[in-house]
Amino acid sequence: MSEVEHISVDVISDVVCPWCFIGMKRLERAVALVDGVDVALRWRPYQLDPSIPKEGLPRRDYMLAKFGSDEKLKAIHEQVATIGEVEGIRFHFDAMEKAANTLDAHRLIRWAGSPQSPSGAQTQAVRRLFELNFEEGRDISDPAVLGEVADEIGMDSALVTALLASNADADSVQAEIATAAQMGVRGVPCFLIESKYAVMGAQDAEVIADALKQIAAAKARGEIESGDEAG
Repeated sequence: MSEVEHISVDVISDVVCPWCFIGMKRLERAVALVDGVDVALRWRPYQLDPSIPKEGLPRRDYMLAKFGSDEKLKAIHEQVATIGEVEGIRFHFDAMEKAANTLDAHRLIRWAGSPQSPSGAQTQAVRRLFELNFEEGRDISDPAVLGEVADEIGMDSALVTALLASNADADSVQAEIATAAQMGVRGVPCFLIESKYAVMGAQDAEVIADALKQIAAAKARGEIESGDEAG
């Protein structure tokens, strides 16, 4: 391709999903592997467990109830931590005290993607939320923590704090999550390329890069139109 081809990738993910953090890192490497393609990222919401109350739950108790034993939970953490280390992630599961409800985090991510926010703010917000949750053990359901993120990425933190105290865009986020379910998304991350082709799971960077190359080439040949609907 002699000219730069522009393609969109909608990343459906949840910021309490460790595989989504790994998937973000692999996507970043994939984009770096593809020449002549400009990738526009949009981050879409998903909740692994929307039933978690707004104030969250003690994470250890929550995870033990989910996986059944200390031994199984330790094995899962060790596996994820080993894979994460390869991707430059320092998972610190022992520091995570709370299983968070991520609705407010997704509201912040939505606002970070608005035209009024600085360029690239949405991806910065997602990355910072992953880091705070998994590497620093911070409570990403805490409005004060979300306000810190907004400030770090150049958003109006006072406005974000005021919006978080309301129900602004909560219905819109939940509607997006429902749309993902209607599309058949049952697990995350899911990379939806050009609103049409889905790459499911935290695939290796090379697998994602290959998908980006193939779809960009098809678009350059006129076989794909921007904004095609999934189906």
